[in-house]
Amino acid sequence: MTTYVKTDIGRSEVSQRQHKLPPAVRSLLLLIDGQRDVATLRHFALSLHAPGDAIEQLQQLGLIALGSGKGEAAPADPAGPAPTDAAIRYITLSGLMSEGVRAYLGMRGFMMQLRIERCGSIDELLALLPDLAAAIGKARSREFGAQWESIVRSSIA
Repeated sequence: MTTYVKTDIGRSEVSQRQHKLPPAVRSLLLLIDGQRDVATLRHFALSLHAPGDAIEQLQQLGLIALGSGKGEAAPADPAGPAPTDAAIRYITLSGLMSEGVRAYLGMRGFMMQLRIERCGSIDELLALLPDLAAAIGKARSREFGAQWESIVRSSIA
């Protein structure tokens, strides 16, 4: 089983955000814990709408490295324990919402992006989701906004 672990630089990136990673790529970095295999990470990357080569980008930046592949626990991570299912849902939803702002609202979505970043729980994000869908609906069409919201909700179910 091929796994990846965060390097010292990667653990530093989690707290200091020096590389200014796109939200989806940063979310993927947070999920790398030495326990999940590459197929699982690629599935998460897809659900986050990260670039197809996001894992390779993180590796090229020196933020992650190949793990032992023996299913051993990852080295102690000062950034905290491995993310729970709730944390994964939060990271996924936050990434999808940020991507929605970027893709459909652009600079008009700046204040909405700030609201997303202030959310500290999945419940807060879910409460904000209808507002974002309405803004996307206003920018594109009401049907598009409703369909986008439905897709996002099914992605985190």
